[in-house]
Amino acid sequence: MNPSQPSPAYQGLGLEHTPFESPQLENPYAFYARARKQEPVFYNPTLGLWYVSRYEDVATVLKDTERFSSAGAHNSQFQLPPEVLDILKQGYYPPTPTLVDNDPPSHTLTRRHVSKAFSMTETGLLEPRIRALTDELIDGFATQGRVDLIERFAYPLPARVILGIVGIPPEDVDRIRQWSEDWAALLFVQMPVERQLACARGMVAYHQYMTEFIAQRRQHPRDDLTSDILRAMKEEGATPLSTEELVHVLNLVLTAAHLTTTNLIANCLYLLLTHPEQWEAVRKEPWRLPAALEETLRYEAPLLGNIRTTTETVGLGGATLPKGARLLVLFASANRDETRFVDADRFDILRPVSGNNHFAFGRGTHFCIGAMLARLEGRIALERLIQRLPGLRLVPDQPLAYQPSLVHRGFQRLELSWDV
Repeated sequence: MNPSQPSPAYQGLGLEHTPFESPQLENPYAFYARARKQEPVFYNPTLGLWYVSRYEDVATVLKDTERFSSAGAHNSQFQLPPEVLDILKQGYYPPTPTLVDNDPPSHTLTRRHVSKAFSMTETGLLEPRIRALTDELIDGFATQGRVDLIERFAYPLPARVILGIVGIPPEDVDRIRQWSEDWAALLFVQMPVERQLACARGMVAYHQYMTEFIAQRRQHPRDDLTSDILRAMKEEGATPLSTEELVHVLNLVLTAAHLTTTNLIANCLYLLLTHPEQWEAVRKEPWRLPAALEETLRYEAPLLGNIRTTTETVGLGGATLPKGARLLVLFASANRDETRFVDADRFDILRPVSGNNHFAFGRGTHFCIGAMLARLEGRIALERLIQRLPGLRLVPDQPLAYQPSLVHRGFQRLELSWDV
């Protein structure tokens, strides 16, 4: 038996946890509420994961990098069959500890170099570019009266912004999107072998592409994040990142910067449009948009949580976790913890921001370096949609399907209409 698992006789709430099936796929929060009351740290034997649901326990895990390690956070959460592994061996670089899947002190240097591109100054300089790109995208569908917001707007906006930061040509945005989705699916989605094989082929192609891109930047640096990382580590006399390590760093930056922001934009707009009085408030007073985004981050976090691994036997939330236990630290549950937030299950953009200390961007060592950029993109996106699409509304009776992911929380499509 795997030492990270409880004994076979263990019977707990995790036996009822089915995150990929209805109704928990559409609404995981009712189950999270049960967990916080009945079994705040529970084990799902099907997934081999311990879930941490309470605010206080999530905070404990995030601030303790010695007992709760991030190493291996981006190993696949599912057993990949031999034929999938054979394809990956043809050119996929297995994750190496660099950023999200690393701990101090080796995590610190890489994070410092990447963080510079997302500083307050650098992010502020991007605002004109983000505004221009936002209007360009809206121009593409403004006269049509109907759009899939995710396909035509909420995905390409942050994707093209981050591609520009990294230095990847904008014409490759669709390929990068597919490859990023392939990678996230291999890690966090239960799917048939045929889909796993397709994702594995995509990852091999992705890493071949990134290997060639990095080689070009080593020979011919430019004014972009990739060149900055290579240049800074050389100037500091630090051990340069290998191609494999840099591929992994850029993959994390590209995927995290657009998938989560895509979900943030779509989730926020959906929540506002399904709460008419709050929609009217931001429509008439756009200065309320930052508060609306913060409440969305709390109420419907674009990332359900992150993975940690215990380095020793640990007591947490009434459970004893063995060394090597894999944990999914539930930001989404902690953000609805009734002991921390008043009326936690109510979406309320008037909630005082000072009291909205959510976990949507993590906390501590691994606080999201792109949080400021995501907030800026979200604010500009909503502001321009409101200003340019009169009578904006959800298409009635549309089927709303959520992404079947362990960690990502968002719609697969979101249809909107407006008055042309």
